[in-house]
Amino acid sequence: MTTLESSGPPNEAGNVARLGIVRPPLVYLVSIVVGALVHLAAPLPFVTRTLAVPLGASVVVVAIALFSFSVAKFRAAGTPVPARKPTTAIVRTGPYRFSRNPIYLAFSVFHVGIAIWVNSLWLLVTLVAAVTLIHCVVIPREEQYLERRFGAQYLDYKRSVRRWL
Repeated sequence: MTTLESSGPPNEAGNVARLGIVRPPLVYLVSIVVGALVHLAAPLPFVTRTLAVPLGASVVVVAIALFSFSVAKFRAAGTPVPARKPTTAIVRTGPYRFSRNPIYLAFSVFHVGIAIWVNSLWLLVTLVAAVTLIHCVVIPREEQYLERRFGAQYLDYKRSVRRWL
C-alpha cells in the first residue's frame, strides 16, 4: 500500500475523481431495475429452474464476499471508498493484487448472480451496458485522477495489475 497525505480542503479542484452523474452503484442499480422490468414484460430464461436459485444465490454470496473484502482493504488503508472523497492510498493488497477494480468486479458478479437467480437473460443484456459504461467512462476518469494524484506510484501499479481480472 502506498499512502499520500491529503493537502488542502477535501473538495479542492482535482482532489477527487470527477465522475459527474455517473456513479457506479447507481449504474448497476439502474441496470438491474431496467433488466428486471424488461424481464417482467417479456421473460427470457436461460438456465434450468433447478439450477437458477442455488447457482444464482451462490454467485451473489461470492460477489458480496468480494465486495466486503475489497471495502475492508480500503478501510484498513485509511482511504475512503466513495469517489466523492479524496483517495489517500493506493491499495495493493487483497483483491487489489489481481484487479485494480475489484469493487466494480463485485458489482458485476452480483449482477450476474441476480440474473441467474431470477433466470433472466435480460439482466445479462443490461449488465453489458453497465459494464461498458463503467469501463469506458468511469474507470478512465478515475485512472486520470489517480495518475494526477499519485503519479509514478499509480502508473507502476497500473502496469502491474489488470483493470478487471
